Amino acid sequence: MISYLDRPAPWQWTFQDPATPIREGIVDLYNVVCTIIVIILTFVLWMLVRAVMMFSISSNKESSNITHGLVIEIVWTIVPAGILGLIAVPSFLLLYSMDEIINPAITLKAIGHQWYWSYELTDGNDIVNFDSYMITEDSLKEGQLRLLEVDNGLILPILTHIRVLVTSADVLHCWAVPSLGVKVDAVPGRINQTSLFIKRPGIFHGQCSELCGVNHGFMPITVEGSDTSAFLAWLRTR
Repeated sequence: MISYLDRPAPWQWTFQDPATPIREGIVDLYNVVCTIIVIILTFVLWMLVRAVMMFSISSNKESSNITHGLVIEIVWTIVPAGILGLIAVPSFLLLYSMDEIINPAITLKAIGHQWYWSYELTDGNDIVNFDSYMITEDSLKEGQLRLLEVDNGLILPILTHIRVLVTSADVLHCWAVPSLGVKVDAVPGRINQTSLFIKRPGIFHGQCSELCGVNHGFMPITVEGSDTSAFLAWLRTR
């Protein structure tokens, strides 16, 4: 059985496991950019060490008359520009895919309040509304996560295109779930849009990522990915 890292873990230093194609793309781009950075850092450090060793005063009693080199200046201008171009192509593709909406089967509307979330789910002609509050520390059950559990969690079907509309009823909020690759600002008087395509079952935790007030850290988000039959059964209970 595969075990996924879908929640914070003690001494965690890696990302949570991705559950959407967008999140997979973000992690892959991060790995590519970090690899390029390590290669550049290694090369620059090697150049600095060689420069110190070869041009120290003990090795060169007389000062050099060299002031510049045309070839090396052309090289160190063109090569970084080419590297930036290589990074830009996948990043632009990723940004485009994050903004693409593909004929959604379900529309989810998340509304930020001080300090809880309201959700509206539209599936055909049916509309489901409910509020989601954080479970206080004294009400947590064994195994539940402090500051991340809610009384009414959100259940969404896997392998389904979902449109997510995010807005706010009072101040700036931010609907963010790391494993889903979603981080959308909730702005009063404005509706921001993104999409979801959850690839596997799981329970994914997030929080408001905007400094929205004194209880900013107490409006978590819980999204459970389930199969369609479990999602429809959950809808009938709302």
